[in-house]
Amino acid sequence: MFEASEVKRLIEQGLPCELVVIEGEDGVHFRGIVVSAAFEGKPKVRQHQAVYATLGRLMGNEIHALQLQTFTPAQWEEGRGELGM
Repeated sequence: MFEASEVKRLIEQGLPCELVVIEGEDGVHFRGIVVSAAFEGKPKVRQHQAVYATLGRLMGNEIHALQLQTFTPAQWEEGRGELGM
């Protein structure tokens, strides 16, 4: 079982991020918000794949699910993102 803080650390280690917020109480199901300039020009599916890549083999194994909301910094500043997960 994983702590949300460890999932957050792995994402931040593998992807340059302006903001990462991860929540999850049961150690296997998580939800989060990731804001990164690396998402510029990429469709949502590619943004999510970039985040999942930071977790490697943990996705689908130790981490059963990660529900994501991803944003570029501009999108986040425009108010498209909210912390109300």
